Amino acid sequence: MTASISETTDKRVLFTGGKVFDGTGSDPEDADVVVQHGVIVDVGTGLDGDEAVELNGGTVLPGFFDCHVHLTSSGVDLMKRLTTPFSYQFYEAMANLRATLQTGVTTVRDAGGSDLGIKQALADGLIEGPRVLLSINIIGQTGGHTDGWFASGNDVPLSQPHPGRPPGIADGPAGMRQVVRRMFRAGADQIKICTTGGVLSPRDDPRHTQFTPEEIQVAVAEARAHDSYVLAHAQGTNGIKNAVRAGVRSIEHGIYLDSEAISMMLERGTWLVPTLAAPRAVLTAADAGVNIPTVVVEKARAVSQVHLESVRMAIDAGVHIALGTDSGVGPHGRNLEELVLLQECGMTANQALAAGTSSAAALCGLNDLVGRVAPGLVADLVVVDGGVDELATLPGRIRQVWQGGRLSVDQTPR
Repeated sequence: MTASISETTDKRVLFTGGKVFDGTGSDPEDADVVVQHGVIVDVGTGLDGDEAVELNGGTVLPGFFDCHVHLTSSGVDLMKRLTTPFSYQFYEAMANLRATLQTGVTTVRDAGGSDLGIKQALADGLIEGPRVLLSINIIGQTGGHTDGWFASGNDVPLSQPHPGRPPGIADGPAGMRQVVRRMFRAGADQIKICTTGGVLSPRDDPRHTQFTPEEIQVAVAEARAHDSYVLAHAQGTNGIKNAVRAGVRSIEHGIYLDSEAISMMLERGTWLVPTLAAPRAVLTAADAGVNIPTVVVEKARAVSQVHLESVRMAIDAGVHIALGTDSGVGPHGRNLEELVLLQECGMTANQALAAGTSSAAALCGLNDLVGRVAPGLVADLVVVDGGVDELATLPGRIRQVWQGGRLSVDQTPR
């Protein structure tokens, strides 16, 4: 594959000599793609252009999404968090963004941690990475998943508040309303709340509900007033149902689904972002000797199998699935490993790829902008060697990543 184009120009850039996976889940087809002014202007056969990207039997796909990342987090080592300078997280975020882009992900939904400065630095070209949709900080209740209080009396929140990242603890409907409004004031694109406990929080249980239905309803209403939506960290069954009833747009994790919860999600069109990689990342880190509380490791081990079973049930039933990894718990830049886990839960390769492209774009409200290879959409494109049926080898076969018609990553062997 060859290309000398590094900036968006008015020239017609022709991707030719390979197949196109359009992102919808259909089989890849022999086709050319033409990009001009950062937009896909034509898809078909026998097209022409001013400059060519020779695919040599490779495949063009839409840029991938990861709908659940934490860019300012780089692992679950508690002592590292305590001993690392506060500002270091933002420099790590730069590296995490770059690693994410190199794996073909051109849009991420940050589920807590990134602030408006990161988004503005990307827009101004100071740093490189995917476009970022901000949640600012995770909203949880006192004693809940994001409450950093430890039995020692020390307080170590998952994301330390600062001027661009307001505190995320809310109690009662009035408290929820105020915190949600502060997140939007700080630049949130969507709101993240916790309706259950979690794995990483030592003092709660993933199966326990958090926030009352009234509190969740306030969050949803406030988000709608901002033409936005709520995603819910929801692992336990009742907390999932409370979130779905209140009108959240997506359930994150969904570890303890049951048939009623799945039926409710189908009825309301609620999305599931499984993050199957997250519990595995905790166990992998523990096996590598990372300093993780024993109770956290035990919870990760306890949920791993039931998580897979829940996601299989949801896929079998036809719940809307979008790819998300919880990167930040595990390493950034390994986002596409989630495709294989989705396949293990019953998706075909094409369905898993659609979950990471067109479906994820629909969840994020960007389906008229990106997520497919189609005329009129922004030219966020990934070029891979060979086909796309072997998902396990896909990350190692990525050769180019294009953002808005600009070549951002070129890993073509010279």
